[in-house]
Amino acid sequence: MRRKASLVLLACAVFFAALSPLLRWYAFPRLAKIPANQYQDMVLEAKDATLLDYGTMKAKKVPKVTIVQTLKGDVAAAKKIEKTAGRDVVVWDSLSYVQGPDGKMVSEIPERYIFDAHSQEPVHATGEMVDGDPVKRDGIEFKWPFLTERRDYEYFDAQTRTTNPIHYKRTQTFRGVKVYYFEQTIPWTKVPMPKKMPVQGITPETVAKTGTTRWYTTVRKFWVEPVTGAPVYGEEIHKEELRGGTLLGGRAKVTAFAGDVKMREDYVEHTVALVKQNRTLVLMLTSYLPWGFLSLGVALLALALCLEALGRRPADPRPAEPAVPEPVSA
Repeated sequence: MRRKASLVLLACAVFFAALSPLLRWYAFPRLAKIPANQYQDMVLEAKDATLLDYGTMKAKKVPKVTIVQTLKGDVAAAKKIEKTAGRDVVVWDSLSYVQGPDGKMVSEIPERYIFDAHSQEPVHATGEMVDGDPVKRDGIEFKWPFLTERRDYEYFDAQTRTTNPIHYKRTQTFRGVKVYYFEQTIPWTKVPMPKKMPVQGITPETVAKTGTTRWYTTVRKFWVEPVTGAPVYGEEIHKEELRGGTLLGGRAKVTAFAGDVKMREDYVEHTVALVKQNRTLVLMLTSYLPWGFLSLGVALLALALCLEALGRRPADPRPAEPAVPEPVSA
């Protein structure tokens, strides 16, 4: 009976020991992915910012500029691209809507970002664009890969339509979550005018005829939770200028926007809570279950060997029976 039990335990030990690396190295890369139908929004604010008044073409201080960013997954488009790409794809339609303190639109920049659902690497397909201009992204945008490493990454900048390194700086704790802090600096670069301008009748084409150009620089900061690869907080020291041309009335340049853009507090709290929840799910596949199954397999193996040893131990000798005296013949 012990022999049969030890064999059953040995089989279970082998099963759980084999399941441990299989779950981590085979199941996790296939199961961990961004859902194609994901929707999220975020509100960022730049308080005490500088904003251009297009009516007077003069920069002025304003109490607050608000940026509303939305990401919406296009499931139908993702399925269509998957047929030719041969892998799981996510299509995000993003909109960055900037409004002044009076609630009026300052700029509106749409994007279509197509990427691998597992690795977050860009997938090049028809429709990939920024503000209606076709682009071919290199590097990540919006989200880091699962199990983010402490190293530099290539990050796509939508304003310049270029990819530049974003540097790992340090590991720290943010709102009780261990995060990697990344930073990217985009130097002053000439960038296109937004297709939608805040004043009716002014278009990128009419501005171009005046010889006025738009320039931009930013210091981009992200605090990224490394298990999920999701930023829990973001900030940009953002500056835009209009330079040259007759539109400025002889001035060399004027500030179009300048401010320290930060996530609004309620969205920070919501993002941290959501990331903590998703972090637990990822750790189940990468750490908790693999190590648990491996420990269980070792324990079952030890128990099987113990039972086997008990089954092979020689039995105790039987007690000697008392000798029966032989009859004495007369």
